[in-house]
Amino acid sequence: MTSHLEEQYQASWQERQTFAENMQPIIGQLFRNKGLEVSIYGRPLVNASAIDIIKAHKSVALHEESKLRLRESFPFIDALRHMDLAPARIDVGKLAYRYLFLGKANGLSIEQFLEKELVSINKNTDPQKSKDVVLYGFGRIGRLLARLLIERAGPCSTLNLRAIVIRPSGKGDLAKRASLLRRDSVHGAFNGSITIDEENSVIKANGAFIQVIYAKNPSEIDYTQYGINDALVVDNTGVWSDEEGLGQHLQSKGVAKVLLTAPAKGDIKNIVYGVNQDMILADDKIVSAASCTTNAITPVLKAINDEFGIKNGHVETVHSYTNDQNLIDNYHPAPRRGRSAPLNMVISTTGAAKAVAKALPELKGLLTGNAIRVPTPNVSMAIMNLNLKKSTDKEALNDYLRNISLNSTLQNQVDYTASTEIVSTDLVGSRYAGVVDSQATIVDGDRAVLYVWYDNEFGYSCQVVRVMLEMSGIQVPTLPVN
Repeated sequence: MTSHLEEQYQASWQERQTFAENMQPIIGQLFRNKGLEVSIYGRPLVNASAIDIIKAHKSVALHEESKLRLRESFPFIDALRHMDLAPARIDVGKLAYRYLFLGKANGLSIEQFLEKELVSINKNTDPQKSKDVVLYGFGRIGRLLARLLIERAGPCSTLNLRAIVIRPSGKGDLAKRASLLRRDSVHGAFNGSITIDEENSVIKANGAFIQVIYAKNPSEIDYTQYGINDALVVDNTGVWSDEEGLGQHLQSKGVAKVLLTAPAKGDIKNIVYGVNQDMILADDKIVSAASCTTNAITPVLKAINDEFGIKNGHVETVHSYTNDQNLIDNYHPAPRRGRSAPLNMVISTTGAAKAVAKALPELKGLLTGNAIRVPTPNVSMAIMNLNLKKSTDKEALNDYLRNISLNSTLQNQVDYTASTEIVSTDLVGSRYAGVVDSQATIVDGDRAVLYVWYDNEFGYSCQVVRVMLEMSGIQVPTLPVN
């Protein structure tokens, strides 16, 4: 015999699940047909399960005084279907909350309110041209970039994955490459369907038709013979990091620009999206997306420096092992890296602290850094010990960073957690550059220690896609900004 409370709970749950299931096709259509990426307080809803949509709504209570129910947000998502909007990231949760609880309605209907709030993306201009993309290399970052680009495939796609370039290999190579894209030990199964065309050397995935090109170096390739023109080549190989090496791509027919997914040498601009993407000019041919660690720490450092000032500090990176290390003890040219990665903590070096200055010149010479490689396959942490110019306390510092994560131009880079139980595996798949662990924050006057988690594979890849959009002149604003 069920109690009244049990019946009430079950009815409430069924209502939530029904609304979530009704939202799913609308969210998918908005993304595929209009290029609108819907979220709830920063939690993306595109390709989310019904349970994920429910959990995203539940997270609102962590930031606001009132809950946001699915039946309250549904009319806002539904209203977007009937609006003529340019591609954008729209936080429906924030808009709904403002309308329902913060007195922003002012007598307007939901439709009128959205028209007012989203006026900057009214579709009154020519559609943005899509960009052909080539992934040169297909390792950890290359495959995650492929997943992210395939996820965006559709009528409103602005970045079209046209080809993957890999070194010649043996028989069955295409099937093995497709299998690595299909299954991932860290990030799980690919969300969709993948088939291969051996005769034409093509991978077909969720509507994306991806040419696989075998070549030993860029000079061998004529992309135009595959119908690829004015392409952005994303170099994931790590073989070249200077202008001379990366410039080889520009000698290939059909290539317009090159993006390196690693720190660059020389005068190549190192970009941390959210911090210095404005440095990218229309005539820049080669750009670097810096490193995963630089992307994780720079947005947080910028936020801290803007408000409190940084006199100096030290950044210690606790980093998951990478393919550069050895599975078992064996020769390696770098100190200590020859020792077994899954069995040891390995003290190493990182240039991330110094690299911050390339994106944030005001911190030049103020930071030192070191790294410890640890026996985990993914998700790393940066521990930032900072001496500030202005004294504060833990509550004030955390409140400031929480607000940065919700209501600033860094909201897509900085995430924030107040969980007392979170561990590294909980952050696999995070789309943020870094996640501030507020429970670990230490503040003593003008000294602060911050702990920032980051998915050094997926979170970094999301940052790379943002730089790709910027290099391609494609604008995808986030609304509301604050």
